[in-house]
Amino acid sequence: MSVALLGFGAVLILAFMRMPLGIALGLVGVIGFGELSNYRAAISSAARLVIDSGQSYGLSVVPLFILMGLMVERGGMAKELYRAAYVFLGHRRGGLAMSTIVACGMFSAICGSSLATAATMSKVSMPEMRRYKYNDSLATASIAAGGTLGILIPPSVILVIYGLMTETSVGKLFVAGILPGLVGVLFYLLAVVVVVSRNPLAGPAGERSSWSERLLALRDVWTTLGLFIFVIGGIYLGAFTPTEAAGMGAAGAMLIAWRRGALSVASAMEVLRETAVTSAKLFVLLFGALIFSNFVNRAGLPAALIDIVTAFDLSPIGVIFIILLIYVLLGCVFESMSMILLTVPIFAPLVEGLGFDLIWFGILVVVVTEISLITPPIGLNVFVLKGVLKDVSVKTIFKGVTPFWVADIFRLTLLAMVPSIALFLPLMM
Repeated sequence: MSVALLGFGAVLILAFMRMPLGIALGLVGVIGFGELSNYRAAISSAARLVIDSGQSYGLSVVPLFILMGLMVERGGMAKELYRAAYVFLGHRRGGLAMSTIVACGMFSAICGSSLATAATMSKVSMPEMRRYKYNDSLATASIAAGGTLGILIPPSVILVIYGLMTETSVGKLFVAGILPGLVGVLFYLLAVVVVVSRNPLAGPAGERSSWSERLLALRDVWTTLGLFIFVIGGIYLGAFTPTEAAGMGAAGAMLIAWRRGALSVASAMEVLRETAVTSAKLFVLLFGALIFSNFVNRAGLPAALIDIVTAFDLSPIGVIFIILLIYVLLGCVFESMSMILLTVPIFAPLVEGLGFDLIWFGILVVVVTEISLITPPIGLNVFVLKGVLKDVSVKTIFKGVTPFWVADIFRLTLLAMVPSIALFLPLMM
């Protein structure tokens, strides 16, 4: 166990020294494995792991869903989704902030990226909220918080990475993320209600839309919503695998973008290049994490943690809450992907050993990772917004996200205490 803890410490030191995390994980994993056995076996094991993982059919789901998300972003669908949410909610106090959250939820359902959701929706919804003189803290916070839904509502690249690391079904993880994602939208809407009830001037009501305008707005988004239903519904019904769904989803998103005139040869090549670069970065992170996981298991850390839990006579659910507290604290200094790659190799075997479902635990990990996206001082979604909205201070955004952060803590507690929220749909598959 001490060797594994030294390895974990070494990864943290290398990460703080600005070494790429995937390289740090792989390097420490090889050296640690070599010290426990011999370096010939360590290098051979790492090479075999990379080759086998790289040739895995399931891994192709990553670039395909990234391509799908980029095509959706390129197709300009965010504006139509926001309009559809606005015509139903805009006339309420805080209605534009609510519309932003609902639109973020719909956009993330076909985008899969929190940062892309936050950046895109800031350009769509922020001008409208400023036109109605919304408080900057509520306006920016609704975008930052709504953007976090991108890593939970399927398709989610982080859920794919978690599934590959823990050898759990990606399809079931996708389906498991639907209800917790909807609960997240509901809790965020309640957070807006609380804010505007305390300060009505923070979110004035907009104009009421007629039913003809509402039907027209729904007509404009049917292709986008249809793509999501086709991809996730096909996985749920067992019509095709996640990889096949990703391929058809990417092709569908490309067709929609092309029909809208948003896709030229030059822009298509740019999207493909960005997909390749992003996928390569994720693969390096994943391979490094798998090598590190191999070393951690070899060092016996999961078994040692189970022995510690047994010795202290902690209840299994108590251990889960301790793990979640560790994640919340790590979220103050690490971004989402780093947290998952560093901790899942350590915690997943422990959780499985305690008799918990790894699909349920995966949803908890992603939800607590969402919290890190709006937690100071890292809060990547906050800094993405700051990059887009130069005239809004980071302090203002962090102040605004506090009610949403509290809502996330309540949601996390609810999902931990009631696992059936996450497991109901997967069990029905």
